[in-house]
Amino acid sequence: MSINTAVLGYGLAGKVFHCPFVSAVPGLELSVIVQRTGDTARERYPNARILKSAEEAFADPNIDLIVVGLPNDTHYAMAKAALEAGKHVVIDKPFASSSAEARELIDLAKAKGLVLAPFHNRRWDADFLTLRKILDEGHLGRIVEVFSSYDRFRPIQRPNTWKEAASPTSGILFDLGPHLVDQALALFGAPARVTGSVREDRDQTDINDAVDITFEYDSTPFWPGKPVRFICHATMLAADAAPRFRVHGTHGSWTKYGLDPQENALLNLGAVPPQVGSSEPWLPEPESAWGTLTLATERKEPVQLEKKPYPSVTGDYRNFYVSVRDAIADGKPLAVPTEDGYRTVRLLELAQQSTKERRTLYVDFK
Repeated sequence: MSINTAVLGYGLAGKVFHCPFVSAVPGLELSVIVQRTGDTARERYPNARILKSAEEAFADPNIDLIVVGLPNDTHYAMAKAALEAGKHVVIDKPFASSSAEARELIDLAKAKGLVLAPFHNRRWDADFLTLRKILDEGHLGRIVEVFSSYDRFRPIQRPNTWKEAASPTSGILFDLGPHLVDQALALFGAPARVTGSVREDRDQTDINDAVDITFEYDSTPFWPGKPVRFICHATMLAADAAPRFRVHGTHGSWTKYGLDPQENALLNLGAVPPQVGSSEPWLPEPESAWGTLTLATERKEPVQLEKKPYPSVTGDYRNFYVSVRDAIADGKPLAVPTEDGYRTVRLLELAQQSTKERRTLYVDFK
């Protein structure tokens, strides 16, 4: 069975995160790309039909799966139209502009028996997969704090881009926030409380450009009954970036700098992901990019510490689309549950509310 797929949009999302990985998964066929202006998609994917409107893709009876890779404020409307046309849907982050919209889409997909997948691809980042391995192996003992950060240095607002135009879904909260929040959900589940600081730190800006969100857990699947803090941080004013992850536990710490190499390799280096099942390797991180474990070899006074590099697990966004294929073809559960799309948006809303009210809020998924 070949699942005919249409990718809506050929900007950064379509060009880097969707078309290459759809093309790399056997069982998925990149049949259509909607590129409203220009013709660069045809040059890269000569076997795909290039359409100028999403409506043409919705009306095509041969299309099984729609990937929404358009600007944030279109996600809800495009996903709803695709579901109403009887298509399975992948939605790039953010899943929707509000939790109410997210719930409506989930209910519509269930009523029609369709797969609706949040594109939370950062679950397949090298650093996140490595952190999961470290936790599973227990190197750090009981974790007490996770600091997760995406830093940029863009002190001047960029003109002529929807990402920096004022709207409910523009800004760093709905741009990088979904990655940070979803990774907390994937590791530890739903937090008990949230404290948010959503800010405009630059001299001139039309969007929020700095975010700190602290999730408090009273218990996690790893350590029932023991508290953990997960701190999400993102800013556009970090000339010297913080670690991507810094994790502290009772036996030591793990620190990881730098970003997963997949985005840069596709965007700037011309890399093409090989077919799933191929013997060709896909972007293992060099040793110079590995994180550092700092472990207590002797925890009694005086404490003795040992630093050593910890090999990175290779990231692989292809596995997101393997999961989507298997959900459509075989009815298998999605690797990123649809409900996590809703929960991520709801937690972003709570961070906004916490900021406005200047207080910590209990988490509810109403």
